[in-house]
Amino acid sequence: MGEQIKYQSRGAYQDLYDESIRNPKGFWARQADLIHWHKPFDKVLDDSKPPFAAWYVGGQTNLCYNAVDRHLDQLGDKPALIYVSTEVDQEKTYTFRQLHQEVQIAAAMLQKMGVKKGDRVLIYMPMIPEATFAMLACARIGAIHSVVFGGFASHSLASRIDDAKPKVIVSADAGSRAGKVVAYKPLLDEAINKANHKPDNVLMVNRGLIAFDQVHGRDQDYTTLRKELANAKVPVTWLQATDTSYILYTSGTTGKPKGVQRDVGGYTVALAASMKYIFMGEAGKTFFATSDIGWVVGHSYIVYGPLVAGMATVMYEGLPIRPDAGIWWKIVQDYKVSVLFSAPTAVRVLKKQDPAYLSKYDLSSLKALFLAGEPLDETTSQWISSAIGKPIVDNYWQTETGWPILAVQRGIEEMPGKLGSPGVPVFGFNVNVLSEDTAQPCKVNEKGVVAIEGPLPPGCMQTVWGDDERFVKTYWSSFKTRQVYSTFDWGIRDEDGYFFILGRTDDVINVAGHRLGTREIEESISSHSAVAEVAVVGVADQVKGQVAVAFAILKSMDALDAAQSKTLEAEIMKVVDGQLGAVARPARVYFVNVLPKTRSGKLLRRSIQAVCEGRDPGDMTTIEDPTALEQIKASMN
Repeated sequence: MGEQIKYQSRGAYQDLYDESIRNPKGFWARQADLIHWHKPFDKVLDDSKPPFAAWYVGGQTNLCYNAVDRHLDQLGDKPALIYVSTEVDQEKTYTFRQLHQEVQIAAAMLQKMGVKKGDRVLIYMPMIPEATFAMLACARIGAIHSVVFGGFASHSLASRIDDAKPKVIVSADAGSRAGKVVAYKPLLDEAINKANHKPDNVLMVNRGLIAFDQVHGRDQDYTTLRKELANAKVPVTWLQATDTSYILYTSGTTGKPKGVQRDVGGYTVALAASMKYIFMGEAGKTFFATSDIGWVVGHSYIVYGPLVAGMATVMYEGLPIRPDAGIWWKIVQDYKVSVLFSAPTAVRVLKKQDPAYLSKYDLSSLKALFLAGEPLDETTSQWISSAIGKPIVDNYWQTETGWPILAVQRGIEEMPGKLGSPGVPVFGFNVNVLSEDTAQPCKVNEKGVVAIEGPLPPGCMQTVWGDDERFVKTYWSSFKTRQVYSTFDWGIRDEDGYFFILGRTDDVINVAGHRLGTREIEESISSHSAVAEVAVVGVADQVKGQVAVAFAILKSMDALDAAQSKTLEAEIMKVVDGQLGAVARPARVYFVNVLPKTRSGKLLRRSIQAVCEGRDPGDMTTIEDPTALEQIKASMN
């Protein structure tokens, strides 16, 4: 992987890709054979109302059946879910048969609480097996799950409760991070109090990590119900392929989170195809994604994708450096992991540790290390590749697409990678780099917006939950002259067809693979009584890729001394922690008297970002106050 290789063959990949673009209906009809259908589909694709696309119309299937039941005859006694927690020092393996029973028990619990097909179930949980059971149980009975990342605080959680309107919330007393207990229940109670919508029941997994108050008549105990329903048999509810499987909220450029709505049939087929062609998945082997179920990687490649492919999946609760920096490699050795999927941030963290851990364990079972979530720099890629002696496979995608847009697809042919590039377009994705001004394809190595021609392939978002108009306006209206899906990322394509991602075109920042809307953070900071106005930008960071940095104008014009500034900065960070969670906390809050804006009042975010990163801020002819950028620079010294 060290040297840059020119693509020689492109045979098998090019043939497969070309067919998927030239004849998408024929191509995706063939891929549909990778999963089980209760009733065959009448129509592969209905794209009569662009940009909306309905895949496998008339077909009936079930995501849980394809992930669990389908494998019982061949793989019933093989590992399905491997739970490893270095936080509470537990390891437990569930076979496909055991997983099948646990999912039926969880489904019976939800049904006992009145959950029916189409009802929403919000899941706010740490990385524990019950979270997987709850997700699969929803899929089994046709309920729509919405998993909310456990790092989100009550304000963010309340907004998601109000948007999804769940009948039931499944949660736990607490999680644990770096050996410190992270209380979930108080945050959940606070969020429910803040929300206008109230769930009928809260199903609580009590891990014994904190003492908590049960709300009489609302809160149900998971362990008690599990005993009562230990022998439950809950048949699969066959769903239309176009029914909704889940909602997953993603940060946007406005404060209101967007509920990415996913279907059932197209998603199952897309995952099955991606496991085969991209991730080299093999039934009976082990897949380990180090993400969290609160993110899209956790949905697609911790819970659903590996299981659909008949693989065991590792669910890890813990950090990559605890108890030491060898923990991931120990898991690879102990469970014979064949595919490891992580993020560049995690690898950059490992780079700071003792390199001896990288050669301490037997990694012979590992075929490749896949990395995604943020751009992978050449230094990190080369370092980890030479350290573990395995191919490093970059890939690029979004919550909205649900599976990779760009990747080196080694399941099709032995494709070379290029340092700094996530690869070439994945089958089904008609990807291009378009000029921001003309919407025409850019020349080779010319910077433009990475965009996808409609219809989007199976597995991508159907719409924004409850808001078709926002779906069209947000994703399909960036160009006046043509309707294409904008990724909101700058990119270039080289002479060999490899793409390179150069950063966001909008106001979303990528912190350690977590997408955060600057607007959400700004609204949170603005709620502090001392703040009059604020701008938040993403600034390059060696470890996390980007960090949020805030510049605030205070209501009082009195100058602050260093101690007062530090105290106020800590107060503001505490406000963000309380409302959005530590994941959204800015790295720094600087105080200024003016923010750089155009004469029409538009905030010059890219210019602020450039100054923070020591770059030329570019054309400043439209700036209202030329001293504003000097203030930004001075405040950081």
